Amino acid sequence: MLYSELQCTEAIRKAVERMGFTEMTEVQEKTIPVMMAGRDVIAKAPTGTGKTCAFGIPVVQQIDPDRKAPQAVILAPTRELAQQIAAELTELVYFMPQVQVVCVYGGANMDKQARQLAEGCQIVVATPGRLMDHYKRRSIDLSCVEQVILDEADEMLNMGFYKDVRHIIGLMKARKHLSMFSATISREVMDIGWLYQKDAEEITVQPKEESQPKITQYMLETSGRNKLSDLAQIIIGEGYKRVMVFCDTKFGTATLANQLARLGFSVDCLHGDLSQKERNQIMQNFRDGKLAILVATDVAARGIDVSDVDAVINYDVPGDNEHYTHRIGRTGRAKREGVSYLFYVPEEKKRVQELLRLTRNTDLCTPVHFDFNHERIVVEKKQDNADRFQIKSYF
Repeated sequence: MLYSELQCTEAIRKAVERMGFTEMTEVQEKTIPVMMAGRDVIAKAPTGTGKTCAFGIPVVQQIDPDRKAPQAVILAPTRELAQQIAAELTELVYFMPQVQVVCVYGGANMDKQARQLAEGCQIVVATPGRLMDHYKRRSIDLSCVEQVILDEADEMLNMGFYKDVRHIIGLMKARKHLSMFSATISREVMDIGWLYQKDAEEITVQPKEESQPKITQYMLETSGRNKLSDLAQIIIGEGYKRVMVFCDTKFGTATLANQLARLGFSVDCLHGDLSQKERNQIMQNFRDGKLAILVATDVAARGIDVSDVDAVINYDVPGDNEHYTHRIGRTGRAKREGVSYLFYVPEEKKRVQELLRLTRNTDLCTPVHFDFNHERIVVEKKQDNADRFQIKSYF
């Protein structure tokens, strides 16, 4: 479906044209008409399929520009994702000067955000914790909010925001619509839908073959003593120019970044204890190519969109199965090919097998080891199941 065929205001049509969009993605084509008709939506769609415009256009369409009070709230799990959503919505209201979008998130000056809210806005994009902070300080009025959107709902609820989200929804007494967008539909997402949605339309978008990331997955058995040198040698030996490395903890992230810096790599780390200004600068440096390596925790990296990451390295085995999928999805974007590595020590082998089985990557993740000189990666040949069966039967 073409955007020119969409029944929307001229201001939205011009904004979409200015953004360079002509044809809707599948999630947009399925979602926009349903939300425009006033129905709730629960949409399961992969990242990078155009979800922001899918809910953004109906949200903007239903805004009353003459009312200078929040009429729509979009909740996102991380600061980076909230910023990206706010930036795209700001583009959508480009030809609607009376409509203001304000983004509130932790790590930024709260008084400045409060002043922006006091100046009047119709759309608020927020992380749950910071929205609660503003509500407690009475710097935001939620009494006129009619539309609520939960983006990356699975991650937000899994991060411990379940009670906050329920409390926030309960505060919006004028709420008419609630829609959720998620890469996976967890039990918590279903709970919110059952409690607060009315006759919601369920929409599922499968990743198209050509849009699926082309990621070659490897797993490397290492040891605590050799882990750092193995990481450094993979980056040098394979000639990777832009790499994301994932650790499970903030301490581990900072420690590894310091160790790599001492080895001469251009590296920085991203974790929850950094201020928003620091996080923005680090991300900009990584995008601009000033950093070769970005070490991050899962939460800090959520919502980050960098199109040309050569390799993702799981320095720590992720504790959450979904995190593995999100981690390796940072490479192989924009029709490029990417590589991921999963480091593990012998004691973690069973956990790795379980992780790959539950994420359906058992046949896609190939064991590797270093060559005799410990310079290049050697891909191991997988033993065919039929061959193993025949050998066992023979003996």
